[in-house]
Amino acid sequence: MITTGEINKFIDREQLRLLKRSGSGEDTDKRSLSYCVKLMEEVGELSEAVLHSMKDQRQEKLADQKNVAHELADVIIVSLLIAKNMKVDIFKALGEKIEIINKRIY
Repeated sequence: MITTGEINKFIDREQLRLLKRSGSGEDTDKRSLSYCVKLMEEVGELSEAVLHSMKDQRQEKLADQKNVAHELADVIIVSLLIAKNMKVDIFKALGEKIEIINKRIY
């Protein structure tokens, strides 16, 4: 099991690695947009993995699909990168959102 501290350290290292690779520097708007595009790519891959797990994917696409857990992790990692870039305390935001959801009357 991974801790929130380990997650934060990983996201810090990953953001530095991506900054060095992309050269986008301090342009946080450009970086946020880039991460959002990457998020859409990862959501697409997650969708394909889900379809694969349901055996509802074209045969030629079935051979090279990753599993749902890894694709879901990719979506979460990119979401965490967006949060860091936009200075959102995602763990605080999650706590607040869970409180809001728990107060809903169904």
